[in-house]
Amino acid sequence: MSATPSPVFIGVDVAKAQLDWAIDGQKRTWRAHNTAAGIAALVAHLALLAPAKIVLEATGGFEGPLALALAEAGLPVLIVNPRQVRRYAQAEGVLAKTDQLDARVLAAFAATTRLEPRPMPTAEQRTLAALVTRRTQLLTLRQAERNRQPLADAAVADSLAASVAFFTAQLATLTTQIHACIAAAATLRAQAALLQSVPGVGPVVAATLLGALPELATLGPKPLAALVGVAPFNRDSGTHRGRRQVWGGRAPVRQALYMAALVASRHNPVLRTFYQRLVAAGKPKKVALVAVMRKLLTILRAIVQQGRAWGDRPPARARATPAPALPPPGSRVPALAGVG
Repeated sequence: MSATPSPVFIGVDVAKAQLDWAIDGQKRTWRAHNTAAGIAALVAHLALLAPAKIVLEATGGFEGPLALALAEAGLPVLIVNPRQVRRYAQAEGVLAKTDQLDARVLAAFAATTRLEPRPMPTAEQRTLAALVTRRTQLLTLRQAERNRQPLADAAVADSLAASVAFFTAQLATLTTQIHACIAAAATLRAQAALLQSVPGVGPVVAATLLGALPELATLGPKPLAALVGVAPFNRDSGTHRGRRQVWGGRAPVRQALYMAALVASRHNPVLRTFYQRLVAAGKPKKVALVAVMRKLLTILRAIVQQGRAWGDRPPARARATPAPALPPPGSRVPALAGVG
C-alpha cells in the first residue's frame, strides 16, 4: 500500500515589493515579486502543491492582493497577527529576523496552529469596509482641526475653517456612497435592515459592522467577542485572582458598539434592564457598559445569522389537540349547547 502523503504547510512573508515563501520542513525558500504577475504565478505554483494551510502576516494591507488571489483559487489562506508569529518564533528560540527566516517561521506556525482560515469578504464587503475606514479617518482629521480652532492665531483661522468645511463635505459624500453601496447589494441591504431593527443601532453602526466585521454572520458568540475585543480575559496566578480585562480586537467596531450600547442601555428595554441589574449588583458602570456591548454583539450576531429582526419570535409549534374521551358504554351523552 502506498503511504498517505503528508500535508503541506506554507508560510509567505509579505513585503511591499516581494513575497518570500517556504514549505514547513524544508530549509529552502523561494521569492516572487509582489505584483499582479508575480502573485498569479505564485498562486498557480502553490495550487499544484495542494497545501493544507497557507499563513500570511497582516502587513498593513500589502497582504491583501495575495490573500484575495489565494482565496479565489480555493486555497486555504489564513491571515494572522504578526505579534502571534513573533511570540511563536521567540518560544521556538528563533530570535533573528530576516524575510527568508520569517517565511520558514510562518510555515512552521501554519503546521502547528489550530487557527483555521476564514472566508474572505465579498467584493461588496471590501468596498464597504474601505468606505467605512475612510469615513473614520476623515472624522479623526476633522476633529483634530476643530480642536485647533479655539486657540488658533487669527492668521490661520480661515485655513482651519476651510479645512473643517472640506472634511465635512467629504464626509457627506462618503455617507452617500456608503448608503448607495449597501442599497446596491441585496445581502448587505437585508442585513442592514435587520441590524437597525435593534433599538440603539443606527445606520452608522450597521455600516461599520457590515464593513469591518464580515465574520458577524459566521463566527460563534465567544470567538466573535474575542475578535471585537469585548471578551474579558482572566488574570489569575496561583492564589492571586486578578481583575478580568478586555483588550485587543478591532477598534473601529468596538467604538461603534460602544456608542450603540450607550444608547441601548437607556432606550432598549432588554439591554436597559440588563444594564440596570448589573449596576444594582455593584458593577462599575463602565464594566456594565462593556457587558452590554458584549450582549448587544451576541444579539446582533443571532439576528443576522437567523435572519429575524428584533421583536420577531419563532413561530409557535402547533400542539396536537387531544381527541375527546369516549363516554363509557351505556352512558347518556349530554346535548351540545345551541343544538336543537
